[in-house]
Amino acid sequence: MKNETWTKYTFVCDPDQCDTLIEVTCDNYGFPLGVMQITCPCGKKLDILSVADATINKPTTEGNPMETTTSTDNQVSPAVEYNPNQLVTYKIIHGYSDPEFATAKVTSIEWDLHNARQAQKHNGVYQDKINTVKDIITEAYEDSDDKETLRAIAEALDIELVKEVQFTASIEVSGTYSYNILENDYDLDLESEITDAIFADSHNGNIEINDQEVCNVREN
Repeated sequence: MKNETWTKYTFVCDPDQCDTLIEVTCDNYGFPLGVMQITCPCGKKLDILSVADATINKPTTEGNPMETTTSTDNQVSPAVEYNPNQLVTYKIIHGYSDPEFATAKVTSIEWDLHNARQAQKHNGVYQDKINTVKDIITEAYEDSDDKETLRAIAEALDIELVKEVQFTASIEVSGTYSYNILENDYDLDLESEITDAIFADSHNGNIEINDQEVCNVREN
């Protein structure tokens, strides 16, 4: 038997809605592609619960090639019975800097996950309120007698006062189209040729062309 040291990652989904627990064991090259995130069958991103070493017993064909031996002494343990006081070692990710390992009780990690979910919910609520304030300021700004105050509120909430204006414009284009009249099977469809060859574009970053239509094509 040849023992290999791998790494076991434990992921958990939202216990209030799904409560899925998934364990992934891989070699010491780390999690696939270095991405510490997987998706639950319910569609949500799982939270990482713990990272621990795992020893794998790899069968060998030494001796009788038809015989292999197995041992359960160092096999990866399946999910154990819930123990809120169990100590778990997990990895703390710091963006692009080196991660660190910490050890805490399951109950402490549960509270950290709960607080993180609550903070995420609160952030979503606050962002919705900021978006509402943005809409109010944007609509009232042009006719307001106190633009300075509205600007101060926008700056305090880091709001960009951007208003989108829908527009329709007409552009008349004239030019010359050349083709070989000796090609007898050539049936000129001038409108199709111009529609396929001419398109509108914007060289101003504030203008976005969403749609275009070529119409009123005529020969002079």
